[in-house]
Amino acid sequence: MTWKGVFPAVTTKFTADDKLDFKAFEKNVEAQLKAGVHGIIIGGTLGESSVLSPAEKQELLKFTVQTVGGRVPVVLNIAEGATRDAVQIAESAQKNGLDGLMLLPPMRYKSDHRETVTYFKTIAKATDLQIMIYNNPVDYKVDVTLDMFEDLTESKNIDAVKESTRDVVNITRMVNRFGDRFSIMSGVDTLAMESLVVGAKGWVAGLVCAFPEETVAIYNLVKEGRIQEAVEINRWFMPLLELDTFAKLVQYIKLAEAEVGLGTETVRAPRLVLAGEERTEVLTIIRDALKKRPVLPRSNGQSVKPTALTT
Repeated sequence: MTWKGVFPAVTTKFTADDKLDFKAFEKNVEAQLKAGVHGIIIGGTLGESSVLSPAEKQELLKFTVQTVGGRVPVVLNIAEGATRDAVQIAESAQKNGLDGLMLLPPMRYKSDHRETVTYFKTIAKATDLQIMIYNNPVDYKVDVTLDMFEDLTESKNIDAVKESTRDVVNITRMVNRFGDRFSIMSGVDTLAMESLVVGAKGWVAGLVCAFPEETVAIYNLVKEGRIQEAVEINRWFMPLLELDTFAKLVQYIKLAEAEVGLGTETVRAPRLVLAGEERTEVLTIIRDALKKRPVLPRSNGQSVKPTALTT
């Protein structure tokens, strides 16, 4: 597989009686594929992985592989506290036809340099799948430093990073030190366009769950060098992209999915559906954006006039 392009970190859909909602999930995945995304990531934060049972994760994994049917790579996020549990999941993922893994440092323990590198290397040895390291020290407290990545060059199947340090300069640091050894995927929606301009190969996206066409358009335009057109769409998109930066990003993005007909608001406890003033505020952001939804330019390489925003 190639770590390049737009990879939605898709939400997990639930029915009103708290079961996996495969019908709603399939509808959303098909919308992503129709828009031209380049991969699908399941079991991440947006996927509410922490509240899924092992059996549900297996069901979701198998259903996603079957639904996608090889059209794009399917990637599973691994976020475990114990190394042995992470190894078992990696082995199972390979047996069930996954294409790659997104790997967080150990959960619930702030590992040091040696422990973090050993954790990643141990999992890499247990599978032939390609691995993207999820570097998010803001939320998960472990900073995967450049020196750690130097040690990880020994693991050939660790070949990408989801860059979520919130420091765009870190992309340049990575490229200066490692060249193209690691494919860099932007992991922060609000910084994605800038990250693509300075060298990121792709975008692990959140608001794409509700707005796949706009997300893919920004990626394509940047890669075609049509920066001003990408900037115009990005300016419209920014109030929505900022919904991905809050603790309740799952509820916010699911509300956006519901508003555009690509999902429901239903979340699994302890999360609760938004209510009161908070829900009104988020709905206002979403509905204001929908009123001004941009007319997207063609992304087939043809020259077109700068994007005109509708009113």
